[in-house]
Amino acid sequence: MKTFMPKKEEVQRTWYIIDAADKPLGRVASEVAKLLIGKHKPIFTPFVDCGDHVIVLNVDKVVLTGKKLSQKVYRTHSLYPGGLKETLYKDMMEKKPELAMTVAVKRMLPKNKLGANMLKRLRVYQGTEHDHQAQNPQEITLSL
Repeated sequence: MKTFMPKKEEVQRTWYIIDAADKPLGRVASEVAKLLIGKHKPIFTPFVDCGDHVIVLNVDKVVLTGKKLSQKVYRTHSLYPGGLKETLYKDMMEKKPELAMTVAVKRMLPKNKLGANMLKRLRVYQGTEHDHQAQNPQEITLSL
């Protein structure tokens, strides 16, 4: 018997909705990353993109435990001298909570072209409204 190797064209992608209200940012991000990578599927193969589409709602109500809200810093650098930009997560959660969730998930995905394609299947929204009713997404409840 031969080992089954999934092909990119054969992968069945489903849509999932996750409500992130009152849940820790990192815990939600790790579950989202697992769904995007496809580790929950029996056909998971590390070098084949077999993940699903994920919609994350209520990211403005996600929590950071401990003192992370005032001490955790998001850093970017322009690669020019003096080009370091630092943003506290407190400010980021007020202005762009979608970015905080996207960055958390992005850093848990593979650092290659496969990870970039996985990130394209992530949709993040502040409230409970989204534009993907036609895809019949399945609700996932996280027990965190």
